[in-house]
Amino acid sequence: MTAALLFSLLILRNLNMSKYLAMEFKYHFHKRRLRQALLINDYKFEHVDTLEVELSVDGYFGKGEAAGVYYLNDNRDHMESQLVQVQQAIQEGVDSQSLQELLTAGGARNAIDCALWDLSCKRDGKDIWQKLKLVPKRLHTAFTIGLNTPEVMAEQAIKANGFQRLKLKLNNQQVIERLAAVHRARPDAELILDINQGWNEDELIDLLPQLKSYGVALLEQPLARGADEFLKGLDSDIAIAADESCLDLKDYHHIKERYDVINIKLDKCGGFSEALNLVKQARADGKQLMVGNMIGSSLAMAPAYVIGQYCQFIDIDGPLLLQNDCRNAMRFHKTGLCEAPTAALWG
Repeated sequence: MTAALLFSLLILRNLNMSKYLAMEFKYHFHKRRLRQALLINDYKFEHVDTLEVELSVDGYFGKGEAAGVYYLNDNRDHMESQLVQVQQAIQEGVDSQSLQELLTAGGARNAIDCALWDLSCKRDGKDIWQKLKLVPKRLHTAFTIGLNTPEVMAEQAIKANGFQRLKLKLNNQQVIERLAAVHRARPDAELILDINQGWNEDELIDLLPQLKSYGVALLEQPLARGADEFLKGLDSDIAIAADESCLDLKDYHHIKERYDVINIKLDKCGGFSEALNLVKQARADGKQLMVGNMIGSSLAMAPAYVIGQYCQFIDIDGPLLLQNDCRNAMRFHKTGLCEAPTAALWG
């Protein structure tokens, strides 16, 4: 079976997922504290409020977790307001297709969609790998180092000495100083630079030629969303990835000529179903893929792990940044190797 045919069947199966009636719908929020504060450009994470959704029917349970999208104000209050609005409709019966019409993309839809997939696996007696006809491969995640002084970032790089890929959060200040300090500390590591929309065109032109000698393999979202048309046709030795510029499939069609790599996050695109649609289209266009996260427990990373099977860049280290993970957590090794989630966790 060709990859294109497999994906056609995969998406068809997604859209025709069983619609359950008299579904029980529960949700609650977890305040998950980080091991240490994480600074991203102009935003500081000390904890994340993750939404956990549980759907049940005929004694079978499905779960999903989301953190929302902080830069879109898709926070706890927003997600909860959406859940209240759709609670009755979900209890009356919903599938992944009708869910897309019921809710806009974001954390609430992501958590429900992932719970629907988990419920479908449990009820059908097939794990996610059987449903998608995939043989899971173990993935190596990058490890995230937040924006800090060059010295502190270098220290954190040394502590993460087992990880072969490090993701550095940067802004437009002390870029080379921070980068050089990490590279000196870990010359063996391949680096992903995540700018979170923090540069302008002049800064990009100035900095881009300097990056390769420091082991930079990927430059993520250097320019602001909506101000990145400059990237179309830009000659760069380093691949450039879209994050904030590509929330979902609709965005993808507008920005695909500007970027080499598409960072898929389930919170951004609103669930596992839309993530699969993005995978299908981007691969058909010859794009490289990255799977990322908005921080969360292993329950949020489990469906992202499945999307990671199609990706060249893996960033699912969210649980490693938290003080406490969920039950049936995924196993992460000190080398960055992560084991596939068990069916007891998700899928």
